[in-house]
Amino acid sequence: MKIAIPKECRPNETRVAASPETVKKLIALGCDVVVEKGAGSSASFTDDAFKAAGATIGKDAATTYKDAAVILKVQKPIAGGKDNEVKGLAKGTVVISITDPYRSTKELDAFAKSELTTFAMDFVPRITRAQSMDVLSSQSNLAGYKSVLDGAAVFNRAFPMMMTAAGTIAPAKVFVMGAGVAGLQAIATARRLGAVVSATDVRPASKEQVESLGATFVAVEDDEFKQAETAGGYAKEMSDAYKAKQAALIAETIAKVDMVITTALIPGRPAPVLVTADMVKSMKPGSVIVDLAVENGGNCELSQAGKVVSKHDVSVVGYNNVPGRLATDASSLYARNVYNFFELLYDKEAKGLKIDWNDEIVKGTCVTHEGSIVHPALAHAEKEKPAAVKKTATAIDAPEKAAKKAKAAPKAKISSAKAAKPAPTKPEAKKDGGSA
Repeated sequence: MKIAIPKECRPNETRVAASPETVKKLIALGCDVVVEKGAGSSASFTDDAFKAAGATIGKDAATTYKDAAVILKVQKPIAGGKDNEVKGLAKGTVVISITDPYRSTKELDAFAKSELTTFAMDFVPRITRAQSMDVLSSQSNLAGYKSVLDGAAVFNRAFPMMMTAAGTIAPAKVFVMGAGVAGLQAIATARRLGAVVSATDVRPASKEQVESLGATFVAVEDDEFKQAETAGGYAKEMSDAYKAKQAALIAETIAKVDMVITTALIPGRPAPVLVTADMVKSMKPGSVIVDLAVENGGNCELSQAGKVVSKHDVSVVGYNNVPGRLATDASSLYARNVYNFFELLYDKEAKGLKIDWNDEIVKGTCVTHEGSIVHPALAHAEKEKPAAVKKTATAIDAPEKAAKKAKAAPKAKISSAKAAKPAPTKPEAKKDGGSA
């Protein structure tokens, strides 16, 4: 069975979906791996390193994709335009990537029309069994670390307190908004650099995590706040009165600090605005804001995607694809996430795909299959599927022998919107406010 690892086509994408380490593991499973020429160059993975791991180097995308049963990507395939990656893919091809399904209606329609089976790594459920596949956590962790370094690069002062013969330099004050994976790593990194750190989050449980890292927790801790988390660990919608009190406290805090790092994201919705233009104006000259949510609209009202801008003498950092700014480590972690997910779909004895459509992780990540958008959390998913497109739960584009066996096997219904566990069409705020 052939697995294709293409070079990413989207702007600012420096990562690759496999590393020499995971290529070696895929080949050990019995797979043939083809890596497009130069696919890992931005992540410092050379073609020679992939060859040494046992991969074949494809001279271009067409050669790499030809006859592939599975495609491993970082970003979802481009649908349409001069870089159309969907056009050359065979029906039934399995594509595993970060898909951003809530904002990809046109692409998902194209995937369904082309009868691709696509799995969204950013939909991996946050359960214990799936931790090794959790792309959001692995990439957000790096984004939180890099956000502090990016802020420090434009900050015109030192982070730690320094006592010199010429006088004492006061430590920088850093305020982190959102104590999810990215936020907690930002706190830890800023503390290592010697800053005095404070942080805020809408979930009461995050207070202990923030304080365990040596930071001060900032929130209006009244009775409503203590009840602000659901049993599942998500944030509840707060009253307007509470929001007003919290906003006043945040505005007061921002005016006193030297750097603000924002990490708040809500799946399926634009990023919430946490830092207004008036708040930016209140900050000291030379202060810095790093907006990790800029690609989703931004947590800061004045941030601009892909740029560092100066507003009211405050530098607002809005880099795209922050994990990709640490391409080698981001690719290595992502490749391991993808490999662990692929193992779930693969039958080592049959040397082909064997997908259990009743598996919680499979159901939670599959977004298109056999001509339909199948994930129930997507508003544009088809609620009913024709019987003609039901498929067996064995192999998809497996080797020829496995395919013949599959035809003889009894048909098994794939999970539909009715069969699957209901999911909210308007998801609550993520437990990890720092997913990037």
